[in-house]
Amino acid sequence: MQLNFGAREVAIKLVYYGPALSGKTTNLKALHDLTREDSRGRLMTLETKDDRTLFFDMLPLVFKADNDPNGMSLRVKVFTVPGQVVHASTRRLVLQGADGIAFIADSQIAETQNNADAFLDLRANLKELGRSISEVPLVIQFNKRDLPNIRTDAEIDELALRGKEPVFKAAAVAGQGVLESFFGLLDRAWARLDAENDLTAKLGIGPAAFLEKAAASLGHAGRAHALSTACVGGDRKGVAK
Repeated sequence: MQLNFGAREVAIKLVYYGPALSGKTTNLKALHDLTREDSRGRLMTLETKDDRTLFFDMLPLVFKADNDPNGMSLRVKVFTVPGQVVHASTRRLVLQGADGIAFIADSQIAETQNNADAFLDLRANLKELGRSISEVPLVIQFNKRDLPNIRTDAEIDELALRGKEPVFKAAAVAGQGVLESFFGLLDRAWARLDAENDLTAKLGIGPAAFLEKAAASLGHAGRAHALSTACVGGDRKGVAK
């Protein structure tokens, strides 16, 4: 996180992590399409011929209260990492300074081991950066719920209840579960940053008001709490109430 109290500006970095072809890039493209044009930046994508993300995508979102000269500006940069094993060093580089992570898992039963390997890779890369996965705000999304031969809802619910991270279900190609995962992650990331930096006092905005302002700026006024808590499991279902 980068803070500029003089300019009342906060910059947050969120990273979408997961195995190759799990839908990380699809999530960013859908998120871009589902947000107001005047509150989103240019989506930058670099792909190989087989449509796999080679480097990263970046989606800057800027929020500022209308007609409020003393309002807070927030820039959220959302990155994806390449899922292929050969790009481990790039994944570690993109993870540097992440304020929150969305792990995008593939719901297909055949991808179970790839999901597990990618999660272990995430844990290892964070350790290389001197961080523990337990100290980074994290949400899990089971994507591709629209495909056949996937883990059942009951199986995912059972997995979710075993862990501390909230689990979201999605079909990103259809835009389903994309906003929910994003706002769930933004909620948790802001809560951690607030706890560590006393942002409520310094910026004059609490977690619930912050999340609602972000949702309104992106074209989803009044939906912040419902979106961020549309999950299964987790040590809590969002902060904003």
